[in-house]
Amino acid sequence: MILAERAARVEAEALAARAAAVSSGTEALIGRLKLEIEKLRRELYGSRSERKARLLEQMELQLEELEADATEDELAAEKAIAQTQTVRSFERRRPARKPFPEHLPRERIVIAAPESCPCCGSTRLSKLGEDVTETLEVIPRQWKVIQTVREKFSCRQCEAITQPPAPFHVTPRGFAGPNLLAMVLFEKFGQHQPLNRQSERYGREGVDLSLSTLADQVGACAAALRPLHALIEEHVLSADRLHGDDTTVPILAKGKTDTGRAWVYVRDDRPFGSTAPPAVLFYASRNRSGEHPERHLSQFTGILQADAYAGYNGLYLPDRKPGAVTEALCWSHARRKFFVLADIAANSRRGKNTPPISPIAFEAVKRIDLLFEIERDISGLAAELRLAIRTERSAPLIAELEAWMHGERAKLSRHAPVAQAIDYMLKRWPGFIRFLEDGRICLTNNAAERALRGLALGRKAWLFAGSDRGADRAAIMYTLIGSAKLNDVDPQAWLADVLARIADTSQGRLDELLPWNWKRRSSKAIAA
Repeated sequence: MILAERAARVEAEALAARAAAVSSGTEALIGRLKLEIEKLRRELYGSRSERKARLLEQMELQLEELEADATEDELAAEKAIAQTQTVRSFERRRPARKPFPEHLPRERIVIAAPESCPCCGSTRLSKLGEDVTETLEVIPRQWKVIQTVREKFSCRQCEAITQPPAPFHVTPRGFAGPNLLAMVLFEKFGQHQPLNRQSERYGREGVDLSLSTLADQVGACAAALRPLHALIEEHVLSADRLHGDDTTVPILAKGKTDTGRAWVYVRDDRPFGSTAPPAVLFYASRNRSGEHPERHLSQFTGILQADAYAGYNGLYLPDRKPGAVTEALCWSHARRKFFVLADIAANSRRGKNTPPISPIAFEAVKRIDLLFEIERDISGLAAELRLAIRTERSAPLIAELEAWMHGERAKLSRHAPVAQAIDYMLKRWPGFIRFLEDGRICLTNNAAERALRGLALGRKAWLFAGSDRGADRAAIMYTLIGSAKLNDVDPQAWLADVLARIADTSQGRLDELLPWNWKRRSSKAIAA
């Protein structure tokens, strides 16, 4: 009776473990499928809401936890099922694993075959084939010291001493190679890892690089790379159209931090079929005064796509020298004001005291989304074709939207939140409908917001800039790394090659090191 009871208990535990594993596996599968569906919807129909990107990130984190839970429950079920013969084993459905990349080196480990047959003991064995099991492994980062030997000779006839020149170092009497410098720079400005954390990690790997030493290298590299920053600055500001935006950057002050600003200007003409390479330009300042964009764009006379920040108003004045900048406002900013008032999902999380959904805001979002659908269809077409399609399809929707907003605004109090959202657009209506006059203008300023996304995430790691010069140095590096990313160039590999070659490159050939030219050169070298 005791043995039977024990067997029944073991069987019950195995069934419970199997049920838990089945449930966890099903939840993980559902989470994975939901994530794939949302990604496909975004690819096919574009972003359906302002929070779509954040929602996908949350779903990926949830899937990570679900997969880990499912694996733990599966192992627990296997352990419990192994103690009984009556419970059927469980194997969780997993997505098909992709083969390992072909470019990875293979290390072949052969398990010795038996010298005799384990069944009869005969030594007459003939090979039938082999089964190969591949396991992905990683080799820890390796450090090495490169010794550059310069032999010295003396002339037997004139007693002159001859020796090759010393190799170039980015820093005076430097000791760090270009690959190490590129790694430090990309970790600090591309992955947002402060130098003190890098120093601690290198120390654990057996290499003592102090914070002051790393800071010295960063300053020297920024000085060496300034000519490339100047070329990118010239390229960006020579565009006919720019995306502009800014975000906060705390800058250290006496006993506190000042709320400084990082300004970004993006040249990206790919939406209207241009072949000009994209690039991004960063500046830093200690405040948000309008004098900063006026100084940044002092010689610019093209189209500026931005939000309704009053600091840009001086650029739009008709009597401005050398000429007025054309204002093109962002429909994403305008839509966001309505979307907040029409977000059903957010309201459901706020509880019982939340204000009701605004039907006017909901209708405004629906009407604006029709314009976004048209823009997704014409992205990448030539400017003339984009303008023709907008005249045919978007102009009637714009006229209906304007008439509808005027009618709804007349019924509302000026203190109503939806009235403020309507006024934001109607008071600036010429700037919003500028895209109907020029096919080069985009509907949104999302290119600049995408450029600022990494910096906004990095603030949580580095907290503040140590000084005005530190903020300017960061702006230089963000410009270089951001421009490399826009041109699908690996920033770290590009920085390493540039640091190794920039001393031997004449001033007239520095443009060969720009990310878009470097990419083409690298492709030709690989082909050769």
